[in-house]
Amino acid sequence: MTSARTRRRLVATAAGLTAVGLALTACSSDNGTDDAATNGGGAGGGSLTIGTTDKVTTLDPAGSYDNGSFAIMNQVFPFLLNTPYGSPDVEPDIAESAEFTSPSEYTVTLKPGLKWANGHDLTSSDVKFSFDRQVAIAAENGPSSLLYNLDSVEAVDPTTVVFHLKSDNDQVFPQILSSPVGPIVDEEVFAADAITPDDDIVKGNAFAGQYVITSYDFNNLVTYEAYDGYQGILGAAKTPEVNVKYYADASNLKLDIQQGNIDVAWRSLTATDIGDLRGDDKVQVVDGPGGEIRYVVFNFDTQPYGAKSAEPDPAKALAVRQAVAHLIDRDAIAEQVYKGTYTPLYSYVPAGLTGATESLKGLYGDGSGGPDVDKAKAALEAAGVTTPVALSLQYSNDHYGPSSADEYAMIKDQLEDSGLFAVDLQTTEWVQYSKDRSSDVYPAYQLGWFPDYSDADNYLTPFFLTENFLVNHYVNREVNDLILQQAVTTEPAERTSIIEEIQDKVAADLSTVPYLQGAQVAVVGKDVKGAADTLDASFKFRYGALSK
Repeated sequence: MTSARTRRRLVATAAGLTAVGLALTACSSDNGTDDAATNGGGAGGGSLTIGTTDKVTTLDPAGSYDNGSFAIMNQVFPFLLNTPYGSPDVEPDIAESAEFTSPSEYTVTLKPGLKWANGHDLTSSDVKFSFDRQVAIAAENGPSSLLYNLDSVEAVDPTTVVFHLKSDNDQVFPQILSSPVGPIVDEEVFAADAITPDDDIVKGNAFAGQYVITSYDFNNLVTYEAYDGYQGILGAAKTPEVNVKYYADASNLKLDIQQGNIDVAWRSLTATDIGDLRGDDKVQVVDGPGGEIRYVVFNFDTQPYGAKSAEPDPAKALAVRQAVAHLIDRDAIAEQVYKGTYTPLYSYVPAGLTGATESLKGLYGDGSGGPDVDKAKAALEAAGVTTPVALSLQYSNDHYGPSSADEYAMIKDQLEDSGLFAVDLQTTEWVQYSKDRSSDVYPAYQLGWFPDYSDADNYLTPFFLTENFLVNHYVNREVNDLILQQAVTTEPAERTSIIEEIQDKVAADLSTVPYLQGAQVAVVGKDVKGAADTLDASFKFRYGALSK
């Protein structure tokens, strides 16, 4: 039975359309490139150790929709389509071909003789199983909502799969096959209707990506070995063994990369630490295109004057959101907390993507990007809101990097210094946070977004359809319909115009208040190559590109 979450979005795709890449250009103090990374060279000798503060929720692709979990999936699971190094545009991965055979049918032909690392055959039956179980499980914190336009999956023969779509001319479906909902799983290991435990996946050796997992200590240490049966677009992994160490404290991550105890530090060091490391001649700081955004989410039921609050009043609730938008000082956060590694963001689609606007700049604050206390006060007074407004604001202390505490302390100060808010600032670790935020626990809270694919749609569809990933009870039927319309609009200028209109309408509603856009940054040892190859506009950090 298809749940409502799987019907959230109705975006559509046309054959041959490629995603628009970010206009930001990768750069570094030493670019760390290795041409062989793009040539599919075989694995060399030795091993690499990568450090990260990201957390994993589950290895099962049906159960997680976060960067830490997807980082593992990108190494060990096969995809029908994927992005080659250096490009945001999808191409066949374990597929031999992929194309629209009718406006509502997308046909994928697998390469012959594919095998899972455990010896099982990898066939169209696994592909159908993978997508059917996403829809059947529809986990609250999973990515099944990306399959909004999928009607059914047909395994025609062992190597042929046909995706039957609900709407014609889907502009992003090929990209969705490379997204967090796209990993193919082994039907002989995974459950059809429930999240499969991590230990079962590892014991089942249910992998067919560039790597397999040979040792798994949850959020402590994961060991990978190159899989010689991988036949995808990325080629053989450059390094035969990779260890990923998980850190609770970014200061220890910085210390270990400085001392050479690890080879790569990836997500997330503080901006101050990155600045310090740029001057350290023992390491390289490698920068890549940035699609990450930060924003405050409002729960339309539980925020002050929300629909299920003690005093529900839509006009007052909107005034509260408007006041927050008037008061946030993006420049101060970007410069004082992030030292310029993040830049101010004034709309919902980040700068560099086609259709990006600055819708919020003209509506809120001083009109030039700065805050305006008088306008915030006027918005609250006009709606009859008594001040100071008591606002509960939540952030994660371990998921978006160690600077989150400073980031949200500054937001609290900006709101309270106006005299218009009394902020109760609280923090929770990500594993619990990811459950609470979708269960109406937090009236207002921090989220960040690391895109599934490089298209403006991915910054609109997950958030602003009537049933959305935020689960924040935002409903605007006109916005909903415009999102569906842009998804099936094949004329580029017309589609861009619709995307711009959506941002204007959402800016008026303020379901979320976006405020920062960030770059990708990795710190690597001087002898490590390939980092710049994988820090591309696909936003996927592939360990197989790295070597030393």
